[in-house]
Amino acid sequence: EVVYEFTLQAVSKLFELGCPLVILACNTASAKALRTIQQINLPVIDATRRVLGVIRPTAECIGEITRSRHVGILATAGTIKSESYLLEIHKLSPDIVVTGEACPMWVSLVENNEYQSEGADYFVKQHINRLLDKDPMIDTIILGCTHYPLLLDKIRQFTPGHIRIIAQGEYVAESLKDYLSRHPEMNAKCTQNGSCLFYTTEAEEKFVESASSFLNQQIDVKRISLE
Repeated sequence: EVVYEFTLQAVSKLFELGCPLVILACNTASAKALRTIQQINLPVIDATRRVLGVIRPTAECIGEITRSRHVGILATAGTIKSESYLLEIHKLSPDIVVTGEACPMWVSLVENNEYQSEGADYFVKQHINRLLDKDPMIDTIILGCTHYPLLLDKIRQFTPGHIRIIAQGEYVAESLKDYLSRHPEMNAKCTQNGSCLFYTTEAEEKFVESASSFLNQQIDVKRISLE
């Protein structure tokens, strides 16, 4: 409920700022809040606006990638417990065996800028080994958290070479491109100038430090309240 409440507050704020389309660029929010917002809140707030998530686009592509039909998910505890990947993948490819492993320390490693340290090796190797112990036939692993691609080098280091690792970014971007091509009315509402504005509910300094790691550039950010 807490994830849902915070996500709805953020979506409402972005609507206030004029966004006709919002992407929940977070697996936990996509798992815990997206469906309720789409089905319950959007018809009340504004039925012409849209909110999309990051789990469905990944699930849509996985059937064409895996050969063994055994897929692993590395994600937060909330995402794993929701079984959202299992449900979405089975809607499209019911024959795929989906195995999840929660990695609660990985987000902290990234947010505290420890993802390249030797200390991160233990936690990365531990969870990959646990996942593959659960199902040795896995040939594809989905990084089910937007933080995890920063750990990609270490993940590859401790993952057998025949296993394909899927970071979501490119698949979500391609899915959005396809969505806008199929919904020209929504595409027409979106500005085409490629500008980026960053807002945070926490201290600007802390956000800049974290976001700069993700984007490999310095950014300007404005602090806002969701109340």
